Amino acid sequence: MDRATIEIYEEHGAEWAGRRKAVRQADAVSFGRTVAPGTLRIDLGCGAGRYTGDLGRPVIGLDASATMLALCRHQVPEALLVEGDLEELPFGPQCLGGGWANMSYLHVPKVRLPAALADLHRVLVVGATVDIQVLHGTYEGNALAGDDVGGRFFAAWETGHLEDVLVGAGFEVTHLEVEAEVVRARAVRSRTLADVVGPGLRLLMVGLNPSIYSADRGVGYARPGNRFWPALIEAGIVSRDRNPADAWKVHGVGMTDIVKRASVGAKEIRAEEYRAGMARVERLLRWLAPSVVCMVGLTGWRVAVDPGARAGVQPDRLGGRPVYVMPSTSGINAHAQLPELVGHLRAALAAGADTAT
Repeated sequence: MDRATIEIYEEHGAEWAGRRKAVRQADAVSFGRTVAPGTLRIDLGCGAGRYTGDLGRPVIGLDASATMLALCRHQVPEALLVEGDLEELPFGPQCLGGGWANMSYLHVPKVRLPAALADLHRVLVVGATVDIQVLHGTYEGNALAGDDVGGRFFAAWETGHLEDVLVGAGFEVTHLEVEAEVVRARAVRSRTLADVVGPGLRLLMVGLNPSIYSADRGVGYARPGNRFWPALIEAGIVSRDRNPADAWKVHGVGMTDIVKRASVGAKEIRAEEYRAGMARVERLLRWLAPSVVCMVGLTGWRVAVDPGARAGVQPDRLGGRPVYVMPSTSGINAHAQLPELVGHLRAALAAGADTAT
C-alpha cells in the first residue's frame, strides 16, 4: 500500500484511532459466521482492532503499521498479529478461510488493486467469503477533503469498476451496495485464475477460460502438454516457465481470460459468456491500455466479435488497443506446432511496438 500513508499511521495512529468507533460490528459478526468454525480468518488492515474481535476465532490481524498492531494487541489480545502489506500478503496458498477489509484497500493505488486482490485470491481457500469496504467515487490522491489526519492516500471506486476488478481477481460478487459515501462488496473466492495485470503492460495475453487443472494450480496453461509457456520462452518474451508473476513484473506480460469460469474444456463455455466476458476485457483495456492484446485461441474472438476472423492482427480494435489473434496453444491443437506459435507471439509483440511508434 502507499508507503507515505503507512508512515502517517505510524506517527499519528493512536490519535486517529481515538477518534473512531466501530459502526459495523453486526456486519463483522455476520461475516465471521460465513467462515467455517476453527478456520483462520483475517482482518486485512486491522488498524486498532475495531472489528478484529468480532470476526470469530481464530483470527489474524494484519497491518503495515507497527503502531496500529500495538493498539490492536491491546484491544484483541488473542488475535494473531502480522505486520505485512496488503499487496504482498505473507501467507501460503489457500490457507485462509475468509478475509475482512474495512477501509483498507482504499490506500492501494487503483492500477495496483487488481494485483493486490489477486494475491488475496491466492491465500484464500475456494469458497472463502471476502467483505471489502472502500470509498465511493472517482477520487484518487493524498489531499482528500475531510481527511482529519492529512496527507493519506485514498482511492475511491465506482461500483461497476470495483465489480470488474473483483471478477478479474477471481471472485464472484454476491452483494454490492453504496451507502453513506462508501462501497461495500461481499464476494466469494472462485475456483478459477486471477488476472495478472497492472500498468505499463507491453503485452496482455487473453485466454478463452481457465481449465480446472490450471485453476487448481494457480497458473494459466499449467498442463505439461500445453505449448503456451515453451512458446513464450522460445520467442524471448519471458524467461521463467509457468511463472505469471515474473512475466508481469519483469517482462511486462499480463494475463487474463475472456470467461473467468473454469471448466474441463472450452467447449463448455456458452456464447453469451464469451460476449459478456469480452465486454469486461474491453473495459479492462480502456483502463490499463496495454500496448497490444493477444487472444490465445480464435474461438472467443470469433464468437464475440468477428465470426470470420483469421489468425493475425485484427481489423477491429478492442478498448482502443490493437488485437492479435493466434491459434490455441493446447496440446490437442495439432495443427499449430511450436515454431508457428513462436512466430505468432513475436508478431503480436511487434504489432504493439508498431502501434507505439
